Amino acid sequence: MKQRQLELWAPWVLLVAFVVLWQVICSAFNVSEFIFPSPARIWSQMVEYRALIAGHAWRTLWVTMAGFGIAIVVGVMLGFLIGSSRLAYAAVYPLMTAFNALPKAAFVPILVVWFGIGVGPAILTAFLISFFPIMVNIATGLATLEPELEDVLRVLGARRWDVLVKVGLPRSMPYFYASLKVAITLAFVGTTVSEMTAANEGIGYLLISAGSAMQMGLAFAGLVVIGAMAMLMYELFSLLEKHTTAWAHRGSQWH
Repeated sequence: MKQRQLELWAPWVLLVAFVVLWQVICSAFNVSEFIFPSPARIWSQMVEYRALIAGHAWRTLWVTMAGFGIAIVVGVMLGFLIGSSRLAYAAVYPLMTAFNALPKAAFVPILVVWFGIGVGPAILTAFLISFFPIMVNIATGLATLEPELEDVLRVLGARRWDVLVKVGLPRSMPYFYASLKVAITLAFVGTTVSEMTAANEGIGYLLISAGSAMQMGLAFAGLVVIGAMAMLMYELFSLLEKHTTAWAHRGSQWH
């Protein structure tokens, strides 16, 4: 129980220590608020502009979740296709890897030409940057199904489809949740990058506007909000993982 409590409080203690050190450095060296704002300044700006920040944060959140939802659907479908067929794996996986290596920020101007400034480019950028981890993990979970297990199931009369759906997919669930925790943070990155260049709302737009007005405290407040939203979504998926795939972590010292 003590170990569990220590693990629960450890990140909060580290965060508080980091914030205190940050504040001490800014105060001791009299760092200009226009260059590197202190935590106290960031908090004051967050309170002062809370309504503005909340409006932009809500826009970033729902846009990110829209793109992320599309990424889940496409990622699972492609992952199932690649993981269930050696031919599809050989044909599709190298192309998807090459596509993932392309900088997604480079797509934003193209998406603006196609869909205009606003929600469209932000949703698609969040999708493009986050579907790959989901696809890879689903494909890995299916492709690494033990041949011995598959042979036994075939002997018992199971068809290839039955093996994939009834054994392969449940076995892939831990991989799936691991990919969600990675992909959601990437989705927020994609949305923010798009909003910085192709939007008039959202945290990304707020960062550019605050930076142009030399309100660095407000800009850092926007960064804090992005980090907090990503962390909350990460913890949500961790909670879902623990309640739906506890069998995969039974006996593990980390859970």
